[in-house]
Formats: sequence, C-alpha cells, structure tokens
Amino acid sequence: MHSQLPKVLHRVAGRPMIDYALDTARALHPRRIALVIGHEADRVAGAIDARDVVLVRQDPPRGTGDAVKHALAELPRDGVTLVMIGDAPLVRREDLSAIVDAATQGALAILTARVPDPHGLGRVVREASGDIRAIVEEKDCDADQRAIDEINSGMIAAPTDKLARWVEALRDDNAQREYLLTDIVDMAVAQGVRVTSRCVADERDVRGINDRGQLVTLERILQRRRADALLVSGTWIADPDRIDIRGTLACGRDVRIDVSCVFEGEVVLDDEVEIGAHCVLRNTRVGKGTVIAPFTHCDEAIVGADCRIGPYARLRPGAALANEVHIGNFVEVKASTIGERSKANHLAYLGDATVGADVNVGAGTITCNYDGANKHRTVIEDGVFIGSDTQLVAPVTVGRNATLGAGTTLTRNAPADSLTISRAPQRSVAGWKRPVKGKA
Repeated sequence: MHSQLPKVLHRVAGRPMIDYALDTARALHPRRIALVIGHEADRVAGAIDARDVVLVRQDPPRGTGDAVKHALAELPRDGVTLVMIGDAPLVRREDLSAIVDAATQGALAILTARVPDPHGLGRVVREASGDIRAIVEEKDCDADQRAIDEINSGMIAAPTDKLARWVEALRDDNAQREYLLTDIVDMAVAQGVRVTSRCVADERDVRGINDRGQLVTLERILQRRRADALLVSGTWIADPDRIDIRGTLACGRDVRIDVSCVFEGEVVLDDEVEIGAHCVLRNTRVGKGTVIAPFTHCDEAIVGADCRIGPYARLRPGAALANEVHIGNFVEVKASTIGERSKANHLAYLGDATVGADVNVGAGTITCNYDGANKHRTVIEDGVFIGSDTQLVAPVTVGRNATLGAGTTLTRNAPADSLTISRAPQRSVAGWKRPVKGKA
C-alpha cells in the first residue's frame, strides 16, 4: 500500500477493511474468533473491536499455513475451523456458511471463484467427479492448468482436528520459504478426505486488496451495491456511481438524492426528503419533506420536518432544528436549538443559542458565544426580529417579540415587546474631500 497505515486498517466505505471480516465472522455465530496479526500488531489491535476476539501474533510472518497454526493454538479442537482473510471485505456470509456446512460433514471445503483474468492466482484443478484434486500456483501450472479460470479465494473450512494435523505437517521447501495453506489439499487427497468447494456467484465478492488501485475498485463496487439496494427500495438517486455511503443510510419513501453526496456514520432521511448535489451528512436525522440545498454540511444534527436548509449551510454538532425552520446560504449553527418556523436566511452564526419559534435572524447576525476561555449561551425568545449585522454578546437574553435594530451590538438583555438599538449617531461632514495620491 506504500503507507505507514497497516493494510487492514485502510478504509472501505468509511470503515477499516478488517471490520468487515470480523462482522461476517460474527454473523456465523462461532464459539471463538482468532485474529492473526503481525505487521504493526499493536496498532491493529488498538483499532478494532476486540471484545470477542482472541489476538494471535505471528512474528515473523511465515505464510498462511503458519498463521493458521498459530490460530489453532487458541481454538477448540472439536468442531470446524473456518479460515478467512482480512483483506477481502465483500465476502458473503452465506458463501462461508456453505463451506462450513461441508466441513461439518468431514470435507475440506474451499471457497472458489471463476474470474475473467486468473493471471497470478492459484488455479483449482478438479477430478472428473468434480471434487478438487489440487490447487496449483500459477508459476507451477502447465499449459492446460493456466487455461483454468477457477481460482482459490484463500478461504477454507475443515474439521479442526484434521486441519491441525495437516498444518503441523506443512513444510517450507518452496521458493518463498513459507508454510503455505494450499499444500493441505494434497494431504487431504492423499488421505482420502473429500475436497469440495463453493464457487461464489460474483467473483468480486472474494477480491482481495493489495494496493490502492484495488482498494478504490472495491470501494466503488461496494458503493454501487449500496446505491442499487436503495434504488430497489424506492430511493431516487441521480447517479448511483456518484454517491458515497460511509456508514448506514436509511431512507423513507420518495427520498431524492442528487449527485456526489456523502453520508457518514448513521444517517436517517424520512419520507420525501430531498438532498441537493455535493452535500455531506454525518450522524444526522432529517425530517419528512425537508429540502437540503447543494453544498450543505450537516454533522451530528437533527433537522425537523419541512425545513429548508442551504445552499452552503453548515449544521455542526448539537444543532437541533424544529419543523419549518429555514437556514440559508452561509449560515452556521452549532450547539443550538431553533424553534418552529424560525429563519436565518443569510450569512449568520448561531452558536450555543436557544432560539424560539417564529424568530427572524437578519443577515450578518452572530452570537458572540466565546470570551476566549469559556462558552456562554444566548437565549432568543419567540417572535423576535433581529435586524441585519447584529452581534449578541453572550450571556444575553432577547425577550419575546422584541426587535433589535440593524447594526446593534447587544451586551445587556433586551426587554420583550420593545425595540432595542445601539448605533453611533449618524452625521455628515460638509465639504470633506477624499484624499488623493501625491505626485512622485
């Protein structure tokens, strides 16, 4: 990967690729999961949810067979062992379950795939009966074997007692000086153990990641699958190849999503929500009928029904908007609640504020919530009208139905039902001349 980050911590759809393998393993309800770690082991261990995982260190790394040998030392010797790989995030639970079922019947079961270009991959060589006779690495293939398009995915299942004996017998007399798990196929055949397989329906499910190009390719495969699932369920997506879901996205009926939107964490869009182009939503819930205009960012926000947000708006953590709120272009809201039907349509900052219902916030208004050391809260009660270019120096309260004149700097509470204004007196200087540049 040409990176300081361990490969399995590189992200696919917003999550480290190893998380997908662990989630799939957990979905099979195993008695125990052993994760073999080597390069940057401490960093990997610290980045995963290891509550139900036994961490096994392989140092130095000496091949897949050696990795399995280390893992078996931590696993019960009865039952079946499933071997997965950490860099194939798209493998499906049902395919792994199928090879586990075969291993339960005493077979060595291998997950395979048919690929359009098997170059560089181990070929699956079969008997006339269809059972597997060998897995042959490309460098060892003859002409007929090179023509085989079925490849080994690297994932197998076997009775644990048999698997333990086979990996103990592995030898490293190969060019890599490694203990290769594929060598157990020859042992199983020699001992009369049936070697069977499950061939995946979509070869992309077992693709691994070894460089950034493959990482990007699998990212797009996964994103397209997520987009297709949303389309099938009724969500309108302008271009399913230009959407990124880096977490979970739940959509109600008749949701519309324009191009190049990014959804991170847990995002919920209720019925009839419209998301404009180039929006980013993270850990946000949006109520029914709300329209979010292009280039809007929402981070850990709650947006009510029938709101109008953006374009170029920013809802930061703690923003909670009631129904029918308008937040317009270049307006930022942070740690603030905004009451029903209130509006801040242009160029405003509302931070650490409690805003009531039916409030109008004029362009250029800011809450001055930070004194350089501490944050302070601004309270704006129902029905307030705030003129443009107003500064509210917290802590301060604006009473119900009050009006603040344009250009006011409010440093004391404004009484309800009153006009509060602070401006320097306007004056004109007759005969004043604008300065001009002197001659050089």
